[in-house]
Amino acid sequence: MDAPTLQPKFLKNGTDLGIVAVGFSGGQCKAGVDAAPMALIESGLADQLKDDLEYNIHFDNKVHSYTELLPSSDPDHRGMKKPRAVSAVTQALSQQVYDHAKEGRCVLTLGGDHSIAIGTISGTAKAIRERLGRDMAVIWVDAHADINTPETSDSGNIHGMPVAFLTGLASDKPDAPFGWLKDEHRVSVKKLVYIGLRDVDRGEKKILREHGIKAFSMHDIDRHGIGKVMDMALGWIGSDTPIHLSFDIDALDPRFAPSTGTAVRGGLTLREGDFIAECVHETGSLVALDLVEVNPSLEEAGAAETVRSGVSIVRCALGDTLL
Repeated sequence: MDAPTLQPKFLKNGTDLGIVAVGFSGGQCKAGVDAAPMALIESGLADQLKDDLEYNIHFDNKVHSYTELLPSSDPDHRGMKKPRAVSAVTQALSQQVYDHAKEGRCVLTLGGDHSIAIGTISGTAKAIRERLGRDMAVIWVDAHADINTPETSDSGNIHGMPVAFLTGLASDKPDAPFGWLKDEHRVSVKKLVYIGLRDVDRGEKKILREHGIKAFSMHDIDRHGIGKVMDMALGWIGSDTPIHLSFDIDALDPRFAPSTGTAVRGGLTLREGDFIAECVHETGSLVALDLVEVNPSLEEAGAAETVRSGVSIVRCALGDTLL
């Protein structure tokens, strides 16, 4: 296998890769997603990235559960479940990701539920601003928009709110759980693009419309094809913008990723998911990648298939090609 073809626009060395493994499930109510990082690592992912794609891996060989940070008491706050736990974990994770990104490395984070994006994206955004003096774009590939505010959420599960906190549409007072998020951690709604949406809450639809957020649903993919959608998505971001790709495995149809907490039929094929990742890699602008919501315990017969799909997405985003 040839080394990655990445011509990094925003990285110091296109083959330096920081890996962070986060075994955290507190942003939602189904146990098991905390086991995903180990399942992905045991599948050989890190070794493949090192041996096949020839990355210089920076990894502490730990799955961070952050149990020492979890509060003994964690009552609901503004309707959010486990707000202090999610806050403590994402703040620690933000620092971990920042430490890699400030060195000019691409950062791969293996989750965990999608609440961890509060940490990963805030850490990358801060590092990019400090190192390059510019804002970052986010491509959010997901069946769900995850842009509920605490007030619009029906469930109170924070894995449905990270984009609201990251864009500043939701915020907390300085002494409240998410008061640690500052302007340096946030991204603009104008540099946010969704791909693969098909299960969006009523309140989220209103937020997307009111703020003019660029979103491509499965309807758009059916109408235009994934190639045209990626052309439009990357055109919206522009060619001179660092990209953080946050990929929820439930963006894929359950045929390809059955072992996930909020599976929704009618999603992306694995090939479409790989194509999204390939297109982002080809820009040379990728600075960080999240893979989240693999839950090996939910669909035991499909767990191995879901892990394989996750590995495929990561490999494609980091330069694997068909030929």
